[in-house]
Amino acid sequence: MLRYQWEDEVRFCNSKKGEDHECIGTTSRQKQKLMHIAGSKSFACVAEDEEKLKDKRAEYEAIASSDSSINLDDIDNRIITEVLGPERYGRV
Repeated sequence: MLRYQWEDEVRFCNSKKGEDHECIGTTSRQKQKLMHIAGSKSFACVAEDEEKLKDKRAEYEAIASSDSSINLDDIDNRIITEVLGPERYGRV
């Protein structure tokens, strides 16, 4: 940002119009019910992954009910790894 742009921005923020924009933005932000915490994934991709997790969990529970050798404690980790892939360290 150039110096004259910065000065114009400061002047705008201190003006009545700038204060009005700030109030509108603040009230809009407060009305939001969901925060975007999915990182680089879109909400559609996250919803699709959640649906896959539900389907896979139902599948594993059906198998576990008929086969007592399956450990139910480890089932969540297996499902997550199978659907989402292994955890990638060093990434956000």
